[in-house]
Amino acid sequence: MRCKTDIMSGLIDGLPDVIALQCLARVPFSLHLRLQLVCRSWRAALRSPELLKAREEANASEDLLCVLAFEPDNVWQLYDPLADNWITLPVLPSQIRHLARFGVISVHGKLFVLGGGSDGVDPSTGDHDGIFATNEVWAYDPLLRLWSRRAPMLVPRAMFACCALDGKIIVAGGFTNCRKSISKSEIYDPLRDVWDTLPDLNHSHNSTCSGVVIGGKMHVLHKGLSTVQILEDKRQRWAVEDYGWPQGPIAVVQGEYYVLSHGIMFKQEMGGEGARKVVSLAVDLQSRIGFGMIGVGEEIYVVGGVVTNQFIKPLSDVDVLNVGSERPTWRQVKPMSRCQGSVLGCALLTI
Repeated sequence: MRCKTDIMSGLIDGLPDVIALQCLARVPFSLHLRLQLVCRSWRAALRSPELLKAREEANASEDLLCVLAFEPDNVWQLYDPLADNWITLPVLPSQIRHLARFGVISVHGKLFVLGGGSDGVDPSTGDHDGIFATNEVWAYDPLLRLWSRRAPMLVPRAMFACCALDGKIIVAGGFTNCRKSISKSEIYDPLRDVWDTLPDLNHSHNSTCSGVVIGGKMHVLHKGLSTVQILEDKRQRWAVEDYGWPQGPIAVVQGEYYVLSHGIMFKQEMGGEGARKVVSLAVDLQSRIGFGMIGVGEEIYVVGGVVTNQFIKPLSDVDVLNVGSERPTWRQVKPMSRCQGSVLGCALLTI
Protein backbone atom coordinates (compact mmCIF):
# COMPACT_ATOMS: atom_id res chain seq x y z
CA MET A 1 0.00 0.00 0.00
CA ARG A 2 1.28 3.46 -0.90
CA CYS A 3 -0.28 6.69 0.19
CA LYS A 4 -0.16 9.82 -1.94
CA THR A 5 2.76 11.33 -0.02
CA ASP A 6 4.53 7.97 0.23
CA ILE A 7 5.04 8.66 3.95
CA MET A 8 3.76 5.18 4.82
CA SER A 9 6.20 3.38 2.53
CA GLY A 10 8.69 0.96 4.06
CA LEU A 11 6.72 0.32 7.25
CA ILE A 12 8.57 -2.93 8.01
CA ASP A 13 11.74 -3.93 6.17
CA GLY A 14 11.22 -6.84 3.83
CA LEU A 15 7.39 -6.67 3.88
CA PRO A 16 5.00 -5.01 1.45
CA ASP A 17 3.20 -2.12 3.16
CA VAL A 18 -0.17 -3.82 2.81
CA ILE A 19 1.14 -6.77 4.88
CA ALA A 20 2.94 -4.50 7.34
CA LEU A 21 -0.28 -2.55 7.95
CA GLN A 22 -2.06 -5.82 8.70
CA CYS A 23 0.60 -6.50 11.34
CA LEU A 24 0.15 -3.08 12.93
CA ALA A 25 -3.63 -3.51 12.83
CA ARG A 26 -3.38 -6.51 15.15
CA VAL A 27 -1.65 -4.53 17.91
CA PRO A 28 -4.04 -3.58 20.76
CA PHE A 29 -5.20 0.04 20.71
CA SER A 30 -3.73 0.63 24.18
CA LEU A 31 -0.22 0.34 22.66
CA HIS A 32 -0.76 2.68 19.71
CA LEU A 33 0.72 5.76 21.40
CA ARG A 34 3.97 3.88 21.99
CA LEU A 35 4.05 2.54 18.44
CA GLN A 36 3.67 6.05 17.05
CA LEU A 37 7.00 6.93 18.64
CA VAL A 38 8.86 4.34 16.56
CA CYS A 39 9.04 6.38 13.34
CA ARG A 40 7.15 8.81 11.13
CA SER A 41 5.81 6.10 8.82
CA TRP A 42 4.34 4.10 11.73
CA ARG A 43 2.79 7.27 13.13
CA ALA A 44 1.19 8.03 9.77
CA ALA A 45 -0.07 4.46 9.39
CA LEU A 46 -1.59 4.35 12.88
CA ARG A 47 -3.40 7.65 12.28
CA SER A 48 -4.72 6.77 8.82
CA PRO A 49 -8.26 5.71 7.84
CA GLU A 50 -6.74 2.60 6.27
CA LEU A 51 -5.93 1.30 9.76
CA LEU A 52 -9.63 0.96 10.66
CA LYS A 53 -10.27 -1.02 7.48
CA ALA A 54 -7.28 -3.26 8.19
CA ARG A 55 -8.41 -3.89 11.78
CA GLU A 56 -11.89 -4.83 10.57
CA GLU A 57 -10.50 -7.16 7.89
CA ALA A 58 -8.21 -8.81 10.46
CA ASN A 59 -11.08 -9.20 12.93
CA ALA A 60 -8.98 -7.13 15.34
CA SER A 61 -11.50 -4.39 16.13
CA GLU A 62 -11.92 -3.53 19.82
CA ASP A 63 -14.93 -2.21 21.74
CA LEU A 64 -13.97 0.71 23.97
CA LEU A 65 -16.30 2.30 26.50
CA CYS A 66 -16.66 6.10 26.38
CA VAL A 67 -18.07 7.93 29.43
CA LEU A 68 -18.80 11.54 30.38
CA ALA A 69 -19.66 12.12 34.05
CA PHE A 70 -20.71 15.30 35.83
CA GLU A 71 -17.20 15.89 37.19
CA PRO A 72 -15.04 17.31 35.71
CA ASP A 73 -16.64 19.62 33.15
CA ASN A 74 -16.83 18.24 29.57
CA VAL A 75 -14.11 15.61 30.09
CA TRP A 76 -14.64 12.22 28.45
CA GLN A 77 -12.83 9.07 29.47
CA LEU A 78 -12.30 5.94 27.40
CA TYR A 79 -12.07 2.47 28.98
CA ASP A 80 -10.13 -0.38 27.37
CA PRO A 81 -11.49 -3.73 28.68
CA LEU A 82 -8.44 -5.67 27.43
CA ALA A 83 -5.98 -3.46 29.29
CA ASP A 84 -8.39 -2.67 32.16
CA ASN A 85 -7.31 0.93 31.81
CA TRP A 86 -8.90 4.38 31.47
CA ILE A 87 -7.67 7.04 29.05
CA THR A 88 -8.64 10.71 29.41
CA LEU A 89 -9.60 12.37 26.13
CA PRO A 90 -8.93 16.02 25.23
CA VAL A 91 -11.59 18.33 26.67
CA LEU A 92 -14.66 18.64 24.45
CA PRO A 93 -14.19 22.14 22.97
CA SER A 94 -17.85 23.19 23.19
CA GLN A 95 -18.54 26.64 24.63
CA ILE A 96 -21.38 25.09 26.65
CA ARG A 97 -20.38 24.43 30.25
CA HIS A 98 -21.31 21.07 31.78
CA LEU A 99 -22.90 19.76 28.59
CA ALA A 100 -25.82 17.44 29.44
CA ARG A 101 -29.03 15.97 27.98
CA PHE A 102 -27.18 15.24 24.71
CA GLY A 103 -27.13 12.22 22.42
CA VAL A 104 -23.98 10.15 22.00
CA ILE A 105 -23.26 7.41 19.48
CA SER A 106 -20.37 5.86 17.58
CA VAL A 107 -20.12 5.16 13.84
CA HIS A 108 -17.21 4.64 11.45
CA GLY A 109 -14.70 4.56 14.31
CA LYS A 110 -15.63 8.00 15.65
CA LEU A 111 -17.55 9.20 18.70
CA PHE A 112 -20.37 11.68 18.02
CA VAL A 113 -21.85 14.03 20.65
CA LEU A 114 -25.06 15.70 19.53
CA GLY A 115 -27.24 18.49 20.89
CA GLY A 116 -28.01 18.87 24.56
CA GLY A 117 -27.59 21.90 26.75
CA SER A 118 -25.87 23.22 29.84
CA ASP A 119 -26.08 22.02 33.43
CA GLY A 120 -23.58 24.72 34.37
CA VAL A 121 -24.32 27.08 37.24
CA ASP A 122 -22.81 30.53 37.75
CA PRO A 123 -21.01 30.22 41.13
CA SER A 124 -21.53 33.92 41.88
CA THR A 125 -25.29 34.01 41.27
CA GLY A 126 -26.37 30.37 41.41
CA ASP A 127 -28.18 30.82 38.08
CA HIS A 128 -28.13 28.17 35.35
CA ASP A 129 -26.63 29.07 31.98
CA GLY A 130 -30.08 28.97 30.39
CA ILE A 131 -29.15 26.81 27.39
CA PHE A 132 -31.43 23.77 27.50
CA ALA A 133 -31.08 22.47 23.92
CA THR A 134 -28.74 23.07 20.97
CA ASN A 135 -28.15 21.57 17.53
CA GLU A 136 -24.35 21.40 17.69
CA VAL A 137 -22.55 18.20 16.73
CA TRP A 138 -19.02 17.15 17.69
CA ALA A 139 -16.98 14.17 16.48
CA TYR A 140 -13.96 12.64 18.20
CA ASP A 141 -11.37 10.77 16.13
CA PRO A 142 -9.47 8.33 18.41
CA LEU A 143 -6.71 7.86 15.83
CA LEU A 144 -5.95 11.57 15.57
CA ARG A 145 -7.06 12.24 19.17
CA LEU A 146 -8.94 15.32 18.03
CA TRP A 147 -12.45 16.78 18.34
CA SER A 148 -13.99 18.44 15.28
CA ARG A 149 -17.26 20.29 14.74
CA ARG A 150 -19.70 18.70 12.31
CA ALA A 151 -22.83 19.91 10.49
CA PRO A 152 -25.48 20.90 13.06
CA MET A 153 -28.77 19.04 13.43
CA LEU A 154 -31.75 20.54 11.64
CA VAL A 155 -33.57 21.01 14.96
CA PRO A 156 -32.06 21.92 18.35
CA ARG A 157 -32.98 19.22 20.83
CA ALA A 158 -32.26 17.72 24.24
CA MET A 159 -33.25 14.48 26.03
CA PHE A 160 -33.88 12.76 22.69
CA ALA A 161 -33.52 9.29 21.18
CA CYS A 162 -30.28 8.66 19.29
CA CYS A 163 -29.15 5.50 17.46
CA ALA A 164 -26.68 4.30 14.87
CA LEU A 165 -28.18 2.26 12.04
CA ASP A 166 -26.47 1.11 8.83
CA GLY A 167 -23.59 3.53 9.33
CA LYS A 168 -25.87 6.54 9.83
CA ILE A 169 -27.13 8.40 12.92
CA ILE A 170 -30.85 8.80 13.60
CA VAL A 171 -32.26 11.23 16.18
CA ALA A 172 -35.90 11.57 17.17
CA GLY A 173 -38.10 13.36 19.69
CA GLY A 174 -36.84 15.25 22.70
CA PHE A 175 -37.30 18.87 23.71
CA THR A 176 -36.50 22.27 22.19
CA ASN A 177 -34.67 25.07 24.00
CA CYS A 178 -38.09 26.27 25.19
CA ARG A 179 -38.54 22.84 26.82
CA LYS A 180 -41.36 21.95 24.45
CA SER A 181 -41.58 18.30 23.39
CA ILE A 182 -41.15 17.62 19.68
CA SER A 183 -41.86 14.72 17.31
CA LYS A 184 -39.32 15.65 14.61
CA SER A 185 -36.77 13.06 13.51
CA GLU A 186 -33.77 13.26 11.18
CA ILE A 187 -30.87 11.20 9.85
CA TYR A 188 -27.17 12.05 9.50
CA ASP A 189 -24.66 10.68 7.02
CA PRO A 190 -21.21 11.01 8.67
CA LEU A 191 -19.37 10.41 5.41
CA ARG A 192 -21.15 13.29 3.64
CA ASP A 193 -21.64 15.40 6.81
CA VAL A 194 -25.27 15.99 5.82
CA TRP A 195 -28.58 15.87 7.75
CA ASP A 196 -31.92 14.90 6.14
CA THR A 197 -35.46 14.80 7.52
CA LEU A 198 -37.33 11.63 8.42
CA PRO A 199 -41.05 11.15 9.11
CA ASP A 200 -42.24 12.61 12.43
CA LEU A 201 -42.89 10.34 15.38
CA ASN A 202 -46.55 9.45 15.80
CA HIS A 203 -46.62 11.14 19.17
CA SER A 204 -44.38 13.09 21.53
CA HIS A 205 -44.47 12.95 25.30
CA ASN A 206 -43.50 15.28 28.11
CA SER A 207 -40.68 13.03 29.31
CA THR A 208 -37.22 12.04 28.16
CA CYS A 209 -36.96 9.42 25.43
CA SER A 210 -34.21 6.98 24.50
CA GLY A 211 -33.42 4.82 21.50
CA VAL A 212 -32.21 1.26 21.02
CA VAL A 213 -31.61 -0.82 17.92
CA ILE A 214 -33.11 -4.31 18.15
CA GLY A 215 -33.57 -6.62 15.19
CA GLY A 216 -32.09 -4.02 12.84
CA LYS A 217 -34.76 -1.43 13.71
CA MET A 218 -34.68 1.70 15.83
CA HIS A 219 -37.02 1.66 18.84
CA VAL A 220 -37.94 4.89 20.65
CA LEU A 221 -38.97 4.50 24.28
CA HIS A 222 -40.52 7.26 26.41
CA LYS A 223 -40.02 7.22 30.15
CA GLY A 224 -43.32 6.38 31.82
CA LEU A 225 -44.98 4.98 28.67
CA SER A 226 -45.48 1.34 27.74
CA THR A 227 -45.73 2.12 24.03
CA VAL A 228 -42.69 1.89 21.75
CA GLN A 229 -42.30 3.62 18.37
CA ILE A 230 -40.44 1.62 15.73
CA LEU A 231 -38.94 2.91 12.49
CA GLU A 232 -40.41 0.65 9.80
CA ASP A 233 -40.60 0.25 6.01
CA LYS A 234 -37.06 1.37 5.21
CA ARG A 235 -37.41 4.50 7.38
CA GLN A 236 -40.66 5.58 5.76
CA ARG A 237 -42.89 5.49 8.85
CA TRP A 238 -43.03 4.99 12.61
CA ALA A 239 -45.15 2.11 13.91
CA VAL A 240 -46.51 2.12 17.46
CA GLU A 241 -46.52 -1.01 19.60
CA ASP A 242 -47.49 -1.54 23.25
CA TYR A 243 -44.68 -3.71 24.63
CA GLY A 244 -45.33 -3.16 28.32
CA TRP A 245 -41.64 -3.42 29.12
CA PRO A 246 -40.60 -2.61 32.72
CA GLN A 247 -39.22 0.85 33.36
CA GLY A 248 -35.55 1.29 34.17
CA PRO A 249 -32.06 1.57 32.64
CA ILE A 250 -31.63 -0.57 29.52
CA ALA A 251 -28.77 -2.30 27.73
CA VAL A 252 -28.58 -4.36 24.54
CA VAL A 253 -26.16 -7.29 24.62
CA GLN A 254 -25.65 -9.19 21.36
CA GLY A 255 -29.13 -8.27 20.16
CA GLU A 256 -30.83 -9.17 23.47
CA TYR A 257 -32.65 -6.57 25.56
CA TYR A 258 -31.90 -6.19 29.29
CA VAL A 259 -33.55 -3.88 31.80
CA LEU A 260 -32.66 -3.10 35.42
CA SER A 261 -35.82 -2.62 37.48
CA HIS A 262 -36.31 -2.60 41.27
CA GLY A 263 -32.92 -4.15 41.96
CA ILE A 264 -33.34 -6.99 39.45
CA MET A 265 -31.69 -7.43 36.05
CA PHE A 266 -34.22 -8.85 33.58
CA LYS A 267 -33.79 -10.28 30.11
CA GLN A 268 -36.80 -9.08 28.13
CA GLU A 269 -38.18 -10.95 25.14
CA MET A 270 -39.41 -8.87 22.20
CA GLY A 271 -43.04 -8.05 21.54
CA GLY A 272 -46.00 -6.80 23.52
CA GLU A 273 -46.48 -10.07 25.41
CA GLY A 274 -42.80 -10.93 25.54
CA ALA A 275 -41.73 -12.87 28.60
CA ARG A 276 -39.04 -11.61 30.94
CA LYS A 277 -36.45 -13.68 32.73
CA VAL A 278 -34.62 -12.84 35.94
CA VAL A 279 -30.90 -12.77 35.16
CA SER A 280 -29.40 -11.52 38.41
CA LEU A 281 -30.17 -9.62 41.57
CA ALA A 282 -28.69 -6.12 41.78
CA VAL A 283 -29.77 -5.08 45.27
CA ASP A 284 -26.62 -2.99 45.81
CA LEU A 285 -27.64 -0.75 42.90
CA GLN A 286 -30.94 0.29 44.48
CA SER A 287 -29.24 3.08 46.43
CA ARG A 288 -27.25 4.16 43.37
CA ILE A 289 -28.74 6.64 40.90
CA GLY A 290 -27.53 8.52 37.85
CA PHE A 291 -25.30 5.70 36.61
CA GLY A 292 -24.66 4.67 33.02
CA MET A 293 -25.54 1.17 31.80
CA ILE A 294 -24.40 -0.33 28.50
CA GLY A 295 -23.64 -3.67 26.87
CA VAL A 296 -20.01 -4.48 26.04
CA GLY A 297 -19.39 -7.85 24.41
CA GLU A 298 -21.26 -10.42 26.51
CA GLU A 299 -21.34 -8.15 29.56
CA ILE A 300 -23.33 -5.28 31.03
CA TYR A 301 -21.34 -2.38 32.49
CA VAL A 302 -22.79 -0.17 35.24
CA VAL A 303 -20.66 2.98 35.46
CA GLY A 304 -20.42 5.83 37.97
CA GLY A 305 -23.47 7.45 39.50
CA VAL A 306 -24.27 8.72 42.98
CA VAL A 307 -24.95 6.82 46.21
CA THR A 308 -27.85 8.21 48.22
CA ASN A 309 -27.86 6.20 51.45
CA GLN A 310 -27.23 8.45 54.45
CA PHE A 311 -25.29 11.00 52.41
CA ILE A 312 -24.65 11.84 48.76
CA LYS A 313 -21.42 10.43 47.37
CA PRO A 314 -20.30 10.66 43.71
CA LEU A 315 -18.89 7.40 42.39
CA SER A 316 -16.28 6.38 39.85
CA ASP A 317 -16.98 2.65 40.34
CA VAL A 318 -17.57 0.25 37.45
CA ASP A 319 -19.55 -2.96 38.06
CA VAL A 320 -19.82 -5.64 35.38
CA LEU A 321 -22.34 -8.46 34.93
CA ASN A 322 -21.44 -11.29 32.55
CA VAL A 323 -24.84 -12.21 31.10
CA GLY A 324 -23.20 -14.60 28.63
CA SER A 325 -22.28 -17.13 31.33
CA GLU A 326 -24.53 -19.87 32.69
CA ARG A 327 -24.44 -18.26 36.13
CA PRO A 328 -24.14 -14.50 35.65
CA THR A 329 -22.06 -12.92 38.41
CA TRP A 330 -21.05 -9.36 39.24
CA ARG A 331 -17.46 -8.16 39.43
CA GLN A 332 -15.71 -4.82 39.61
CA VAL A 333 -13.14 -3.50 37.14
CA LYS A 334 -10.84 -0.51 37.40
CA PRO A 335 -12.82 2.62 38.36
CA MET A 336 -12.75 5.77 36.28
CA SER A 337 -9.42 7.46 36.91
CA ARG A 338 -10.61 11.05 36.61
CA CYS A 339 -14.39 11.25 36.18
CA GLN A 340 -17.01 10.69 38.87
CA GLY A 341 -20.66 11.30 39.69
CA SER A 342 -23.77 11.14 37.55
CA VAL A 343 -23.06 9.77 34.08
CA LEU A 344 -24.25 12.22 31.42
CA GLY A 345 -23.28 10.11 28.40
CA CYS A 346 -22.16 6.56 27.73
CA ALA A 347 -21.37 4.92 24.39
CA LEU A 348 -19.43 2.08 22.80
CA LEU A 349 -16.64 3.00 20.37
CA THR A 350 -15.52 0.26 17.98
CA ILE A 351 -12.04 0.79 16.61
